[in-house]
Amino acid sequence: MSIKRNKIILAVFTLSIMLLILRALYIQLVMGEKLFIQATAQKVTNLPVDVPRGNILDRNLIPLTNRKKKVDVIIQPLYLKDNTSDLLKISNILELNFNEIKRQVEIKKEPLKISVDENKKELLIKEKVQGISFIHSLERYDDSTPAKHVVGYLNKIDMTGQTGIEKAYENYLKQDSQSSIAVITDAKDNPVKGLGYRFINPVKINEKLNVKLTIDYNIQKTAEEVMERYNLKGAVVIEEVNSGDIVAMVSKPDYNPNEIEKYLESPDNELFNRAVASYNLGSIFKIIDLASAYSKNIDPSMYYYCPGYVILGDKEFRCSAYGRGGHGLIDLHEAFASSCNPYFIELGIKIGPKSIIETAIKFGFGQVTGIDAQGVEESAGILPKPDSFTYGDTANISIGQGDVLATPLQVADMVATIANGGIKNNVNIVDSIVDSKGNTVKVIRKNKGQRIIDKGVCDKIKQLMEEVTVSGTGTRANLSEYGGAGGKTGSAETGQYINGEKVVHAWFAGYFPRLDPKYSVAVFIEDGKSGGAIAAPIFEEIAKTILKKGF
Repeated sequence: MSIKRNKIILAVFTLSIMLLILRALYIQLVMGEKLFIQATAQKVTNLPVDVPRGNILDRNLIPLTNRKKKVDVIIQPLYLKDNTSDLLKISNILELNFNEIKRQVEIKKEPLKISVDENKKELLIKEKVQGISFIHSLERYDDSTPAKHVVGYLNKIDMTGQTGIEKAYENYLKQDSQSSIAVITDAKDNPVKGLGYRFINPVKINEKLNVKLTIDYNIQKTAEEVMERYNLKGAVVIEEVNSGDIVAMVSKPDYNPNEIEKYLESPDNELFNRAVASYNLGSIFKIIDLASAYSKNIDPSMYYYCPGYVILGDKEFRCSAYGRGGHGLIDLHEAFASSCNPYFIELGIKIGPKSIIETAIKFGFGQVTGIDAQGVEESAGILPKPDSFTYGDTANISIGQGDVLATPLQVADMVATIANGGIKNNVNIVDSIVDSKGNTVKVIRKNKGQRIIDKGVCDKIKQLMEEVTVSGTGTRANLSEYGGAGGKTGSAETGQYINGEKVVHAWFAGYFPRLDPKYSVAVFIEDGKSGGAIAAPIFEEIAKTILKKGF
């Protein structure tokens, strides 16, 4: 019996040891990381080193964010408290105050994270500095980040979107986990040597998603670079005429998304998106006069004698030819090409204000285009109600003055509708949500379009717009060597004055190439005085580059 009993005891003992070994292996190999994270959550201070976030991409999946690599040096206080030699090297190479960095090392247990360039990183490695490590990641923004007013920016503290696409698509772009450095402490809250610092890589809870825009990186950069060279306040919007896709949206001056605080009270309003703000239109609105007249079967092809001004009630409306006694006897072609105000005032009275406003509404004026629902806030502009219009009020709207306000975006869309033959497409700036391989997860864009004006009417208006660039006020946007263009200039009085001078906004709105239009462009220059002299050359330079490079 004793032998049998001993065998049973030995078997039970052996089994118990095996179970303990298996349990230890399970804890070490299977549950180790999880238990470590659970334990450190109670005894660890975590320093975030990388907050994963989905990308914002152009229409060809070119990143608009996270374009620039960056290096962070991680300074580990535990290993540098008594290491004056290496602290001196760090302060000298990183150009930091030695006493301040020494104080930080002495009072902090968690690592310090400092962004450095590659040269400083190489110097630290060359000097064999102890107590540091490096983290490589991508910088969300930099000075060259394109389409800043569309992309928006993040809150520096919690890294959530504050404006633009970053804000509107926060739930798609944000990730539920982040990489961090854990500082492991003992019972007295001191870092444990040998275990002091440990990198924690996140467990992926959800797939990284990206937002794909309709913006074309190359066209956007082209427009930005041209506007940067002119160094003027204003906006450029470029729309693909057959789709309604916004391929470029530029507002100048712009800003560095990493330094938002410095712009909050800036007199230059860098954070303000001029591409979707409302402005006086000036003669650009004469396109609406033409569309209204042709659509109502009112023949605008009249002759009119322009003396350089017209008086309605107690108000005098002057023409650009006022100083030389007016244009004299002119027809529609010359009146549109030379932007004769008296001619279009006479035409506007003939059409009537109700018809003009109805046509403007069809083209999308006085209402948002729809990109506000896709994440970019926009103004609806202003259209007056023609119920009790005087002749003076009708004269004002006929030449785009008074209470007619519109955005560069609305103007680009109006021209796109004329250029494509009368189809008003839905305007899009966001295409879709895509995964890391570019596969569509959710479609955002709206594709429906509708005819709002006959193709024959558009053909007549296009002929007049093309004459503007050949022999009228828009000759500096001619593009004769690149297939030609059509367009209209505008110099819009605002009723405002700066240092005793009238504030007059400059516009050029056009399309190219002439025979098979691909893009419409609205150029707006704040207080630019002359659409033909200031805005038209910007249009031409942007269009030439796009055509040369085949964008």
